[in-house]
Amino acid sequence: MVNVLTEIINHKKKIIIDFKKKISVNKLLNDIKLSNNYINFTDEIKKRNKENKISIIAEIKKASPSAGLIVENFDPTQIAKLYIENGATCLSVLTEENFFLGKLDFIKNIKKIHKIPILCKDFFIDTYQVPLAKSFGADCILIILSAVDRILAKDLYQAANDLNISSLVEVHSQKEAEIALSFENSCIGINNRNLKTLEISLNTSVNLSKILDSHKNPVISESGIDSLESIKFIINHAKIYNFLIGESLLKKSDPGQKLKEFTQITL
Repeated sequence: MVNVLTEIINHKKKIIIDFKKKISVNKLLNDIKLSNNYINFTDEIKKRNKENKISIIAEIKKASPSAGLIVENFDPTQIAKLYIENGATCLSVLTEENFFLGKLDFIKNIKKIHKIPILCKDFFIDTYQVPLAKSFGADCILIILSAVDRILAKDLYQAANDLNISSLVEVHSQKEAEIALSFENSCIGINNRNLKTLEISLNTSVNLSKILDSHKNPVISESGIDSLESIKFIINHAKIYNFLIGESLLKKSDPGQKLKEFTQITL
């Protein structure tokens, strides 16, 4: 079986080389200084949790390796508007170009119109990507522990801290969950999807939540959240109150109505 993650990362390396040729780090840092549209991603989730409400990070993506083309007439700003009107706490925007048909411009265009925290959902394998993402308006970066070694993960995390941008450290195994606890300022995402095989199990959130119980920042359950029952299952068995949801919203004829149902769950 082809390792999907390895394939994605090999493509991402080429994309980064192209970006580095076009935009220097100094230019990125200067662009960041001139911008004032940053919102604290982590604090928004914490605020919801203090009010005893669940947080939904609603995902915007055109395609994925597991689902193929998800949204045919794809307009990220319209999807963002729909999500915001129906109670999304934050947005997750896929910016990976080859497998998810994403663009960093999606974030920039949404931020021109809407004031909401945005996770740049991509495969971060180079610290250059951190100022790059922030220069396009991202409020949070993704660090996938199965995609990078521990040293690079720490470098990405430190780069995010230095630039005052949140980080979401994503785990899928017991070992990764134990490592993630050392990223104290980060949110931690438990991916119920195995990125190597693309198989999903909600029990991943249940099992890993026991290890992450002491983490002071939000823990988020990702992938396979497709119904009120699946959300309640995670709440009851994992005591996790934050969810990253994408395909199950985007595939609905009325994604806004589905999101509204989710956000109105009471604890």
